[in-house]
Amino acid sequence: MSDTQSLSASLEDYLEVIYGLVKKDKVARGRDISRRMGVTGASVTGALRALSERKLVNYAPYEVVTLTRQGARVAAEVVGRHKALKDFFVGVLGVDEKEAGENACRIEHAVSENLMKRLIRFAEFVRVCPQAGSRWVERFGRFCEYRESGLAPEGWQRCPEGAEEGQG
Repeated sequence: MSDTQSLSASLEDYLEVIYGLVKKDKVARGRDISRRMGVTGASVTGALRALSERKLVNYAPYEVVTLTRQGARVAAEVVGRHKALKDFFVGVLGVDEKEAGENACRIEHAVSENLMKRLIRFAEFVRVCPQAGSRWVERFGRFCEYRESGLAPEGWQRCPEGAEEGQG
């Protein structure tokens, strides 16, 4: 069972923001967390207390916030899921960066550990397999454009010739 399964999506978001601030500045401050997330100071305080009770952050009122060893591990897991999803959406599905990031943020909290592993492996497979690779991704992008425009060319009801061998 993953450590993140006991955290709400909101607390995972706080951890993700704290992780980014700590990585950049070595510490996080309540006002920086508030600003980054667009929430009130009271919301930040409540979240920091909850994370502190779970021993994921070192927190005292009006002091800087740091991640515990366990907190850093859990935060890195959340950040990793977000990155993997975003990379998949951009690199495999051809979604623009902004839309990919927004959707990754929503989905990262709901996807199972097993599905996440499979998704990462699939993206890796597409990247390294000579019969899939960038040409396959390009073809998928064209296929989506054709299907959305309703102008699918002749023969696109099935895999185009040569695609199985990584050609054409």
